[in-house]
Amino acid sequence: MAASIDSLLEEIAGVEDPVEELQSLKTALLAIPVSALKDSVRGQRLDVIFSLLNSSDRTQVELCVDILERILMAMSPVHVVQNYRAELQGGLTHPNDTVKILALAQIGRVVEDPDAVTEILNNHDVLRAAIRCIGEEKMAVAKQAIQSLSKLSHSKPGLDKLFQTDLLQVMKDVMATSDIIRYRIYELVVEISSVSPISLGYCANSGLISQLLSELTGDDVLVRVTAVEMVTTLAHSQHGRQYLAQQGIMDKISNMIRGAETDPFSSLYLPGLVKFFGNLAIMDSPQQVCETYPAFQNKVFEMALDPDPVMIGVALDTLGLLGSNVEGKQVLQKTGEKFKAVLSKMSQLASSGPTELRVRSLDAISQLLSLQPEQQTEDLLALTESWFHLLSSQPMDMIRNISTQPFPELHCGALRIFTAIATQPWAQKLMINTPGFMEFILDRSTGQTKEAKDAKFELIGALAGSSTAAEILGSQHYIRVKTYLREGPYYVSAVAAVSTEGAD
Repeated sequence: MAASIDSLLEEIAGVEDPVEELQSLKTALLAIPVSALKDSVRGQRLDVIFSLLNSSDRTQVELCVDILERILMAMSPVHVVQNYRAELQGGLTHPNDTVKILALAQIGRVVEDPDAVTEILNNHDVLRAAIRCIGEEKMAVAKQAIQSLSKLSHSKPGLDKLFQTDLLQVMKDVMATSDIIRYRIYELVVEISSVSPISLGYCANSGLISQLLSELTGDDVLVRVTAVEMVTTLAHSQHGRQYLAQQGIMDKISNMIRGAETDPFSSLYLPGLVKFFGNLAIMDSPQQVCETYPAFQNKVFEMALDPDPVMIGVALDTLGLLGSNVEGKQVLQKTGEKFKAVLSKMSQLASSGPTELRVRSLDAISQLLSLQPEQQTEDLLALTESWFHLLSSQPMDMIRNISTQPFPELHCGALRIFTAIATQPWAQKLMINTPGFMEFILDRSTGQTKEAKDAKFELIGALAGSSTAAEILGSQHYIRVKTYLREGPYYVSAVAAVSTEGAD
């Protein structure tokens, strides 16, 4: 095979219009496993393909990119950087975006490799050109540049190079291009900051993080929206949250929520502020966050009852997130009538709202009602049972009715609520005492999509795995549940299969 690849490369070298030969080479390469490729191509031959990138023929260039991508991925990063550094550097300023992306992806591999990274760190021009790619018009090029450069955070020499040489000024110069490009540099900085407390220290000392934080309260509302998203990403790591707390950012965002009432543009950035605290609560402590920043919890309840679908959607997602753990459930329960009003609205939306809000309501309700077997204390079981009965005077029928509607996402959303309560004894008693319910969940003719079959199987699995199910459901139903589980989600009985063939 190596011989045939080499002969194809030789043919290409001697042809004026090599598109057909390049296509043959691409096909031949795809037939070889990546593990065997490195032995199939002699290094010097690749110069032919690299030279063919200097063409205005788009098809030719893109075929060369496909070929190079396949071959370079089979080579070690050390081999790539030692033999093709000049070609990679040239690729960063190539007029074709696919060539830039190829070069950036390979630089990412090199930067990530402890044996190869030194070769790049000693080459200032390559890194400078890679940073400038963040300012490219094509988003895919910028994204690849951010992804590859963020890997410099994996080593101290990489961080030193990026933040303690004139490359920092290169980043600042690129930032000055426009609002959009400035936020791409922030994205790189946040990505690097998230890796470790050390990498965050470098980013903080560069002044770029404090610049980002100052944009939270800037005059441009759209810039503020993006700043909130970036800060939320920074808060995903524990060291990021500690840094933000030290900088007083939690208080600042809480004050922004309070001040939103008097800002006519607040509907643009308010969802982001609420998401920030929702993520914070679930990563740290719902109780601590809700008690320290009461403006957040009050705003979530207010948004749930708002007529604006955008506000309602964010409130539903946040309530689901808060209620997905035990501490969050207790925090919501403590608010008494406020939460009851919100739960009633969620039930109403799930039954008759716009489809997207119905789905998000169903998801939030299933998170609120879920309780793992090890969490099932008497108090918490009483709490989920009381919430279930607040949904409707006949909650079992209400959710079953939603699940019989001809929209797969509603069908699956409703089944997920039954799955959430399936291991709780009070729910199992309701299931057995609701006429036709066990027949409904054991009936394979309902919900014919793969998602629906999977959702039903998950419900069956939750019931079958419950330690109280056999006793509460009774042996006859429990055996049928176990049989369904054993047969798997996509089982078709012989009778059903024959009748389907007859219908055909």
